[in-house]
Amino acid sequence: MWKGAIGFGLVSIQVKLYPATEERGVKLHQVHAADGGRIRMKRVCEQCGKQIDYADIAKGYEDVDGRTAVLTDDDLTQLPLPSKQLIDVIAFVDADEIDPLRLSRAYYVGADSPAAAKPYVLLREALADSGRVAVSKVALRTRESLALLRVHEDVLVLHTMHWPDEIRAAGGLAPSDKVTVRPQELKMATSLMDTLSEDFDLDSLHDDYQAALDELVTARLEGKAPPSGAEAEPAPDNVVDLMSALQASIDAREGEGGRPRAKGAAKSGTKKSTAKKTSAAKEGTGSTGRRTTKTAAKKSATPKSGRTTKTAKSTQSKSAERQPARRKHA
Repeated sequence: MWKGAIGFGLVSIQVKLYPATEERGVKLHQVHAADGGRIRMKRVCEQCGKQIDYADIAKGYEDVDGRTAVLTDDDLTQLPLPSKQLIDVIAFVDADEIDPLRLSRAYYVGADSPAAAKPYVLLREALADSGRVAVSKVALRTRESLALLRVHEDVLVLHTMHWPDEIRAAGGLAPSDKVTVRPQELKMATSLMDTLSEDFDLDSLHDDYQAALDELVTARLEGKAPPSGAEAEPAPDNVVDLMSALQASIDAREGEGGRPRAKGAAKSGTKKSTAKKTSAAKEGTGSTGRRTTKTAAKKSATPKSGRTTKTAKSTQSKSAERQPARRKHA
């Protein structure tokens, strides 16, 4: 979609840009609801009332006094653009200095010729080894943009960036009142984060809305009744007990096969763990098949007849209930 060069210092690398992302999904257009007729948009001049061809359309700007400045394509192409056909590197900075809020669209950068391969690889390896990114300027189509060059796997990627004055201030959006977070709440929130992150795979995510839309379109085309989906539950509008809400979230996640609760995450988690150990002690075996209490081990010895006394059984049971299971060391 673009052909030019990367320039930094006296080094020039001939490259091409390729779109790195694409929008997917069912493309819908406007129709008349009564008969399905397609709705067409016509470009009509409000001055003369005529329909205008796209080739005869220019750009315009109207000021506060109602005056209009008409700008043709020739006017725009003649504007001075030092970064035209050039990714002009301004500086190299640490990657963590760039706020992701500034990033816009992404493009893969490919070498344009075999002669460009070596300087391309040199820039790529220098960026990767230093942990830096290249801040630059580039003119795509008719507009100049800030841009960022970085390494992705074995290729360079160009991100267009918003200009500093295009980033809106976030003042007044944070909670105005002073809020105190207790260590227990922070610990519980961290435990919930760990639980939700267990076995997370970003590539496995998909667009549920788009899938439902595909089913709806297919049903309409085939004259079938549209599928009925489960209604989404509304989000709670008030959290009365933050700790209870965090604990309930962890319990719900575990019920879905999520990550087991971290040690010390909550009292209830400790009780469950102790209960499991006590149960294992009663059975005389655990995960390794060798877990038992010392008292139970001593009393488990049976006479040649294979019988045990009632006192031994009673002592073994009480000891197993009072003492946590211990792992025998080899």
